[in-house]
Amino acid sequence: MHILSTPDEYQKIFHWAETQKDGTVPSFALRKNDPYEYLPGFDNHFESEAIPGTIPHGQNNPRCARFGLYTEQITASAFVAPRDVNKKSWLYRARPAVAHQGFTNIPAVEGTESNFLPLNPHVQVSPTQLAWLPMDIVEGADFVSGLRTIGGSGDPTLREGLATHIFTATKSMEQSAFVNSDGDFLIVPQQGALDIQTEFGPLYVQPGEICVIQRGQRFKVAVEGPTRGYILEIWGSNFQLPELGPLGANGLANARDFLHPKAKYTVTHDDAWEVIYKLGGQFFRSTQNHCPFDVVAWHGNYVPYKYDLTKFVNVGSISVDHIDPSIFCVLTAKSRDPVAPLADFLIFSPRWDVASNTYRPPYYHRNVASELMGLIYGDYGGRSDEFQPGSVSFECGMVPHGVAYEEFKEASIKPPREMQISKGSIAIMFESCRQFLITDWAWNSNKKHEHEPKMWDNLVDNFSLYQEEVEKILGASKNLADRTSTNGDGKGST
Repeated sequence: MHILSTPDEYQKIFHWAETQKDGTVPSFALRKNDPYEYLPGFDNHFESEAIPGTIPHGQNNPRCARFGLYTEQITASAFVAPRDVNKKSWLYRARPAVAHQGFTNIPAVEGTESNFLPLNPHVQVSPTQLAWLPMDIVEGADFVSGLRTIGGSGDPTLREGLATHIFTATKSMEQSAFVNSDGDFLIVPQQGALDIQTEFGPLYVQPGEICVIQRGQRFKVAVEGPTRGYILEIWGSNFQLPELGPLGANGLANARDFLHPKAKYTVTHDDAWEVIYKLGGQFFRSTQNHCPFDVVAWHGNYVPYKYDLTKFVNVGSISVDHIDPSIFCVLTAKSRDPVAPLADFLIFSPRWDVASNTYRPPYYHRNVASELMGLIYGDYGGRSDEFQPGSVSFECGMVPHGVAYEEFKEASIKPPREMQISKGSIAIMFESCRQFLITDWAWNSNKKHEHEPKMWDNLVDNFSLYQEEVEKILGASKNLADRTSTNGDGKGST
């Protein structure tokens, strides 16, 4: 059994259940190096107060809030949206967010992009299967200045679309905060932990975990060394748990394993703070003389959260054939098309493969989804080129892909055996029904390389080896057809 005293130990476990050591130790919900406490659940209505008795009951906006606090509401949906999609939170804080000193335009972060309409000359579409080696970590960058965009679809001003980014950082955000006014960030650290302060409280997110910071929520990121990761940004939608269908009530990502921050406030006076806003893909700066993270208490259902990917409950075939990759979906986001999601976040983590009398590797396929993959740690088979932790691999919709002939041949001639796959590994996929356009920054990167088409040159024509047998079968079939097409007097039969 693993000691689990260091973050790397969690990369070796098959599933979080292994940390419970068959009930011989008290169960625990957090990695042992996580310094914070959280509220469990997903899509719940939560409440948290750093000072007991702060939240008013029976109403949201009293004439006088306790301790002289200001009441502020974040409303993330239409006021009349149905209850199941109505998103809001009430905050009780020392100074409201409106207390700032105005906005000024600032240059966009180099390499970022939000407009993925074909009219934009800085993005391009291509059917070529692309990949990027791990991006160099930008020395001296923090979370915001280290953002770079790979590709996406749509435009945030249309409230429909998404973008995919990588981020690198070597320094923490100090007297600054960031607000994405365009959409929700799903953040996947790949190297280095993120200590994220939000208005709702702190989140500690390390490789093997993810977090979601939603539109309009202020946050700052502290790092502990060279840091890198992936981001899926969605516009006009929010992430939710996928439907389970015939799986029933349990499986995949369970709601109780999502963790939300507890209120923790900082009150300062006459400190210079800057707040960076991203709006329509442009960047703006405001200043204020008080800390943005002065929320003493809050309640609502529009709250950032995190999730440990080692808790994902994999399902799969126990007889024959692959099940569609929707079984690997952690979170999904709806689009305006009721039968096609805007985005899915999938993981490929340790699991058993036991199907027999079947072809085990991914079959050769074309599908409507655009697929952008990353690797958090470990190894991942099935990519057509070198795929390292921190790499990116991209295939647009309807482009054929599959394994090399050597892997096809080996899987075809040997009976499959029961095996653990993706052991010590977690790969991720950002998938969408939308067509991705690639940014100039990513297209011109010296880390980009194309999947080598020659890897499929030796997909030999096995069928022709059976030509003699096929001709006998076809000849026999023709003779049978000729005999049954006429009767004894030469008249055609019905």
